[in-house]
Amino acid sequence: MIKTLAAQLKEFKLPSILTPFCMIGEVVCEMIIPVLMGNIVDYGINGGDMGYILKTGIVMILVAILGLISGCLGAYFGSKASTGFARNLRKAMFDNIQKYSFANIDKFSTSGLVTRLTTDVTNIQNAYMMMLRMAMRAPASMIIAMVMSFIISPRLATIYLCAVIFLGLIIVLLMGTTTKYFKQVFEKYDALNESVQENVSAIRVVKSYVREEHENTKFAKAAENIYMMFVKAEKRMSYMMPINMATVYACILLISWMGAHMIVSDTLTTGNLMSLLTYCMNILMSLMMLSMIFVMITMSQASAKRIAEVIEEKSTLSNPENPVMEVKDGSIKFNNAYFAYNKDSKEPVLKNINLDIKSGETIGIIGGTGSAKSSLVNLISRLYDVTDGSVEVGGIDVRKYDMEVLRNQVSVVLQKNVLFSGTILENLRWGDKEATDEECKRACQLACADEFIDRMPDGYDTYIEQGGNNVSGGQKQRLCIARALLKKPKILILDDSTSAVDTATDAKIRKAFAEEIPDTTKLIIAQRISSVQNCDRIIVMDNGQINGFDTHENLLNNNDIYREVYESQTGSSGDADFDEKV
Repeated sequence: MIKTLAAQLKEFKLPSILTPFCMIGEVVCEMIIPVLMGNIVDYGINGGDMGYILKTGIVMILVAILGLISGCLGAYFGSKASTGFARNLRKAMFDNIQKYSFANIDKFSTSGLVTRLTTDVTNIQNAYMMMLRMAMRAPASMIIAMVMSFIISPRLATIYLCAVIFLGLIIVLLMGTTTKYFKQVFEKYDALNESVQENVSAIRVVKSYVREEHENTKFAKAAENIYMMFVKAEKRMSYMMPINMATVYACILLISWMGAHMIVSDTLTTGNLMSLLTYCMNILMSLMMLSMIFVMITMSQASAKRIAEVIEEKSTLSNPENPVMEVKDGSIKFNNAYFAYNKDSKEPVLKNINLDIKSGETIGIIGGTGSAKSSLVNLISRLYDVTDGSVEVGGIDVRKYDMEVLRNQVSVVLQKNVLFSGTILENLRWGDKEATDEECKRACQLACADEFIDRMPDGYDTYIEQGGNNVSGGQKQRLCIARALLKKPKILILDDSTSAVDTATDAKIRKAFAEEIPDTTKLIIAQRISSVQNCDRIIVMDNGQINGFDTHENLLNNNDIYREVYESQTGSSGDADFDEKV
């Protein structure tokens, strides 16, 4: 874990090294000042030497200025190192997330990844800043002050040593009991972020169903859980402050009482006592700083582990050593393919899939909810890997291709259409960043998107809000289809991506596909039989298996499921859904 995180220091190693040195310089200056103050009292004031007082006073001012400069430099380098470290951690996580397969995303959850990129990194940033500055400053201050105290008076310095040992044991005990609570806190943050993300993304549904109170209650519960865990942790850490202060004042009283007796017996000077009292405060304040550092480190341990998990996670999908760099055609073949999202699952999602689809064919796929239609097509572009058997594209197992090459030739318009903030043209060029305006407009014509784009005031320069919230569901679907067409793929997969489009527009899109991209293999997942009945062949999915694979006419004659759904959608109950029992 430490090695993984340390690798992200990169160009910030030098500021990380300079910060502790600057802090030590500041400490050295602070430790010199009590000695000079003691000398002023013993030799200047008691001796009546005004010149000595002025000379030593000037030296004190110079030392204080030098300490100030060292402290400022330490703060600058520390800030640069910690913020840069946080930036690199976020970038390393984000870069690795881009390589994740869907299985990896499922493992962490979206809200969990958001928490790690935000809250957890902030914790590490704060802890690293404190480690660079305070974790070096506090021990250095304590050690130097202890050494100086023993030089002045070993007898009185022993009081400091006992106090340090006592407080050190207290810190260790408290840190051990609070670690488990801080670990649980950051797991609760995932639930909180999930509640926020879900509410904001579905705010229209929440308001439509007047569920604001329910969502408020759910959020309040998640926030309350975090509050309670922090209270438990902080309650234990709160004992540290009164114990520290009690120890500080006990030391001051003991040193003052013993020091007064030593001054009377001429074994200690007044200036030395002043220096010892100053060192006493330095030592015990350093211990208080160390206790804060331990709290911060304890809090950040859980965050560090969670961040390291994201960076170290390896994608479940990877390129072979010598990948195939060209997809010959759009033919697709499933050979006894099985698939499960979890390899330990007793029941696979897809079972014994055997298909042979020729390049250029238009294949319809229908089936009830949960029949694994989307899972089937996800295997073609290798968003997941089969758990047994194989899937071939262009006559070659998809696992032998370079993934980027394969996915560039397999365009997928997913069930959940996503547009990004930016103009329509910018969204379209996700399909081909080098596409000309004319190519973009041609793709929109094929997807029947030009009809509504031309009516917009800014046309193709119309700004799309985040998530495509300023266009309708059907418009969003057509833009996503146009974006997919710009890739000029050998295989085009439409995963229920015309569900929000009216029947007439759906027919236009299918006609355009047949006429304009005849060599592209087209897989159309739909609930409406009218969307697939003109396909070359149709796959009927049922409970993760192929129940039928034939033309529309043959399925009507030979497949009970297909015939029942067809009759329900074309009979008196024309609005019937595939999942409706007939």
